[in-house]
Amino acid sequence: MEKFRIAVPSALPGGLEAEVGAHFGHCDLYTIIDVENGSVSQVSTLPNVPHQQGGCMAPVQHLAQNGVNLLIAGGMGMRPLMGFNQVGIDVFYGAGAPNVGTAVEALLKGALVRFTQEYTCGGGH
Repeated sequence: MEKFRIAVPSALPGGLEAEVGAHFGHCDLYTIIDVENGSVSQVSTLPNVPHQQGGCMAPVQHLAQNGVNLLIAGGMGMRPLMGFNQVGIDVFYGAGAPNVGTAVEALLKGALVRFTQEYTCGGGH
């Protein structure tokens, strides 16, 4: 039985119908999707942490401490991407998905690519 937890930066109120946040560290909250045997088993939300408390790495640690295995993001800087790699969270590029549910569906079908350096933003945000 394969189980894992996905986080998606989201606009309020979160959930599968919520808009995917444009930048992971500045989102309102994270929609947390638990997956068992290839199907969504539970959906919840997790508040984001203040960006100034630990800078770009605070949200990385926050998600790791909450059992996240995968992140779908539309944008982030190089430093947090490296942080996710260090804590063992796989990051996938999900810009353009109309909502969280569509992004998760694309991930489960293998249609999303890994978030690599070419997708990172400069950090002037």
